Amino acid sequence: MVSRLRDPHYERWASQIRRTGGCRQPIHLRGKVEHWDRATGTLLHRYSTNLEPDGVLRVACKTRRASRCPSCAETYRADTYQLVRAGLVGGKGVPASVSAHPCLFVTLTAPSFGTVHTRREKNGKVQPCHARRDAGMCPHGRAMSCTARHGADESCLGEPLCPDCYDYAGSVLFNAMSPELWRRFTEALRRRVAKNAGLTQRELRDQAMISFAKVAEYQRRGVVHFHAVIRLDGPDGPTMAPPAWATADLLADAVRHAASAVTVTVPEVPGEPTRAFQWGAQLDVRQIIMDGDLTDQAVAGYIAKYATKAAECVGTLDRRINLLDDLAALPIRDHPRRLIAECLHLGVLDELADLRLVQWAHMLGFRGHFSTRSRHYSTTMGSIRDERRDFARAEEITTGRLPLFDDDTVLVIASWEYVGKGFSAGDALLVSALTGTPHPWGPDDPR
Repeated sequence: MVSRLRDPHYERWASQIRRTGGCRQPIHLRGKVEHWDRATGTLLHRYSTNLEPDGVLRVACKTRRASRCPSCAETYRADTYQLVRAGLVGGKGVPASVSAHPCLFVTLTAPSFGTVHTRREKNGKVQPCHARRDAGMCPHGRAMSCTARHGADESCLGEPLCPDCYDYAGSVLFNAMSPELWRRFTEALRRRVAKNAGLTQRELRDQAMISFAKVAEYQRRGVVHFHAVIRLDGPDGPTMAPPAWATADLLADAVRHAASAVTVTVPEVPGEPTRAFQWGAQLDVRQIIMDGDLTDQAVAGYIAKYATKAAECVGTLDRRINLLDDLAALPIRDHPRRLIAECLHLGVLDELADLRLVQWAHMLGFRGHFSTRSRHYSTTMGSIRDERRDFARAEEITTGRLPLFDDDTVLVIASWEYVGKGFSAGDALLVSALTGTPHPWGPDDPR
């Protein structure tokens, strides 16, 4: 740390850190960018990292995971918020008239794989976890009741009352199959909307379109459920009003039917029976009303919040796990340890090789994208990032930090190579002081 402070290039290093927004694990790049005049072959401008501190340029990692980099994850969250909200009230190329289209906020949950400790409230009062007088004992000699009133942060929340009774295999297989279950749900949804409207699916495409944006969230027991904004548009998407028959009630009926109708089957494997997975019984369908309790800002903020999270609430690791890892030595609780172990156990079976359970054991079997949208829902994440990049470039040109060239007459040649990421322990302390963020971890941190 002292060496960095005494470095004559310290101010430039500090400037790099500030420009990354306090990124915890910036990417280190080495290379150059040259601007050449196409007509004369004259070198107009050159940037090289040779004169930068340590000979590298540090850029933000741009991860979506808040557990890895809160700064970059906040940017991702804000982008997701703008994307979702644009599909509700317009903006970013979406007309404001989209706010009049029928739109629902839907939550699809997972089925039960065993009784777990939970926290429930009624009229502001915390209820007993599982107070059952006639619950009896499970086959393993454990009482299947719990009269405790758990606090919001208790570590036992989400853990099974009897781990030996809990269906760990079913839990990880549901996570693995949930993207396929969602795909089948969207297909069944379109079929049901067409049927409710008295149309064929081909005729539906000529009259209306179903658009959506969704995000996956981990429950504390270790299974995913999905939050989705589902909207009815005209045949050209958000720019066209839906037909008169396309109402919120019709869409809600189609959602309820599709959620109960779709299944996905996992064939029998050694030690495990054939399983047919469905969505859980706790289906939540609510209409989004701009002047009601469920507003565009509330929905967009709720979805964007979970776009930066993964399985941290379950207590698993934020890195890949391989077959050679000693699971007993991992700094995690027994419940996520057994979920990971089940992924590793099932992942080596040839019948389940396509699920890639070993590679996604740290995600407890889930390998889908956390936030997705249909093609015509609203803008794209790429467009939002391009807009921010163009704004930053224009500001750099205005302040004289970048030269202004005619793109049609200038040839740009760039050469970059990756040389590392993160900070040393001393640099991490300085970054914490410069940006006012908690102490970032260094390259030797076990996480």
